[in-house]
Amino acid sequence: MAVATSYKVNGTTLLLVFVFVFAILRISHAAAVPAVYVFGSSIVDVGNNNYLPRSIARANFSHNGIDYPNGISTGRFSNGKNIADFIAAKVGLPTSPPFLSLTGMTPPITGVSFASGGSGILNRIGEYVVSISLAQQVGNFSMVRDKLIQQLGQSVAKQYTPQEYVDLMLSTFKGLLKMMYGLDARKMVVSGAGAMGCFPAQRKTNSMGECNVEINYWSARYNEGLKIMLQELKSELLDMNYVYFDLYGAMINLFQDPKTYGFTEIKAACCGLGKLNADLGCIPISEYCPNRKNYVFWDSLHLTEVVASMFVDILYGGTIEYAVPINMRQLIDVSMVCGM
Repeated sequence: MAVATSYKVNGTTLLLVFVFVFAILRISHAAAVPAVYVFGSSIVDVGNNNYLPRSIARANFSHNGIDYPNGISTGRFSNGKNIADFIAAKVGLPTSPPFLSLTGMTPPITGVSFASGGSGILNRIGEYVVSISLAQQVGNFSMVRDKLIQQLGQSVAKQYTPQEYVDLMLSTFKGLLKMMYGLDARKMVVSGAGAMGCFPAQRKTNSMGECNVEINYWSARYNEGLKIMLQELKSELLDMNYVYFDLYGAMINLFQDPKTYGFTEIKAACCGLGKLNADLGCIPISEYCPNRKNYVFWDSLHLTEVVASMFVDILYGGTIEYAVPINMRQLIDVSMVCGM
């Protein structure tokens, strides 16, 4: 979800859509949600990339964090808090700290964030951006799990058609989810791709600032495959429970009637430079809007704090229209058949 980068695939511009997963790992039976483990890209990165000195995918500088407590630039790609913060708040836990900030420390039992801005399902994304791939994130999760148990008692480059790339991402992602299951993850929240063609980074390519239809098409195709894959996985792993969040649908609904939700700007980014504030990212020399609660997008690739909060409310307590087959609150209440 939410981070996107364009690459040429057999002459076609394909938007690679990265997915975040919230895995709720039951270490004990003392609480419904004792811990939240976060996997994914910049939409939920709370600062891991701060510890990657060679990475250009960092946000630990102004104007990022302008609405965060004390105006601190924490490494979140947002004007304030992001989706990971609001998920933690919903379940009454502190935000899971960045994995890379825990060097030499015992990981907290309330969860860890492995998310890394610029990461992807396919490891080859690292050829372009220094980040922590989803496979590496799962590996880091394995190390944390082992520590908690102790504490508590080069690929050949290939040109793909867009459909081949979607299929490859889905098959790879399914394998990673199985790895998480093998590491005792039984409750997962999986977001579909957003309406990636409607982000400012894509809108700026159209003269009228409209959505990129081709990119949205492939985002939707990916989501169709993801929903089928999750249903298949559930039939294989009977004690796994999940929520699929239809981020694409939630975004389209917002775009169709923004004023109902209090938004006046759905095309341009709040922070950036150039057309739709999307030619240059949110860096110290960029301009930023004073009325951030009226904007859907913080920068060319990320949502504002207020939108992140709104979407988490939908995910947590919404209807089957956007949270399938149950919402996050219902997921938390599901009894573990084969508990950890």
